[in-house]
Amino acid sequence: MATRKAFLIRLDPAVLTALEAWAADDLRSINGQIEFVLREALRKAGRKIKTADSAAPADREADAPAPATKRARR
Repeated sequence: MATRKAFLIRLDPAVLTALEAWAADDLRSINGQIEFVLREALRKAGRKIKTADSAAPADREADAPAPATKRARR
């Protein structure tokens, strides 16, 4: 597994609350959800992700597909 770069992120409390709910709906950690959202944004923008372990991205939590069923949002 590749090493991970840790950094501090400041978020509006409402954004964090929404991310927490989304992560729970998708059965991901908040960190995994943030990485998933960022990877999707990079992909949609046509940006390449250059990683040393790009041969096995399926091992990463953030790359796992979202479950087919989702709970109703409150």
